[in-house]
Amino acid sequence: MMCQHCDNAPCENVCPVAATNHSSEGLNQMTYNRCIGTRYCANNCPYKVRRFNWADYTGADSFGDNMVGGKGENDVILMMNDDLTRMVLNPDVTVRSRGVIEKCSFCVQRLQEGKLAAKKAGRPLEDRDVKTACQQACAADAIVFGNVNNAESAVSKHRADNKNRLFYVQEQIHVLPNVSYLAKVRNTGEISAHEQYGKPHFMNEGGHAAEGGHH
Repeated sequence: MMCQHCDNAPCENVCPVAATNHSSEGLNQMTYNRCIGTRYCANNCPYKVRRFNWADYTGADSFGDNMVGGKGENDVILMMNDDLTRMVLNPDVTVRSRGVIEKCSFCVQRLQEGKLAAKKAGRPLEDRDVKTACQQACAADAIVFGNVNNAESAVSKHRADNKNRLFYVQEQIHVLPNVSYLAKVRNTGEISAHEQYGKPHFMNEGGHAAEGGHH
């Protein structure tokens, strides 16, 4: 499960260094170089979507007998400081040090890139300008992302067209998540064992057969 980017986020008010905060656009942000890894936010998150980073990608916390230029005897650190190996890292994403909390940011680097491109073009941000990584990678096209304040955006239309199936996870605890889900469509009628005239029969709630191809 991804970060739900709650409007009443319980993780934000327990951080002693204000490393996590809420943006004016409704995003639950993380300031990685401010985080000191208390894990209060992870403990207070009802969805448990925050992860503690144990990996030392930068070599800042690795020590050896031969520390030259930040390169110690640790093979992993030597490899990660190699120019070729470091090409696997996304230059648009901050490389977090060990001891900070990781979470979904709705690919904020893509959001900023899309906003900048729209600004240069002199127009508002549109759906086609930004795609999150999970949305782009989903083969079933099951993820819709956009501006819910724009009635013409794809996510707003999707929510309006599926009101009966729309729900929020643990909505009753009033953390006001911004990520919505659609309930699975289920055929609750019992299909009878026989068919008449090539049309399937479904049993309604009263136990009576009802003709039709859909229920």
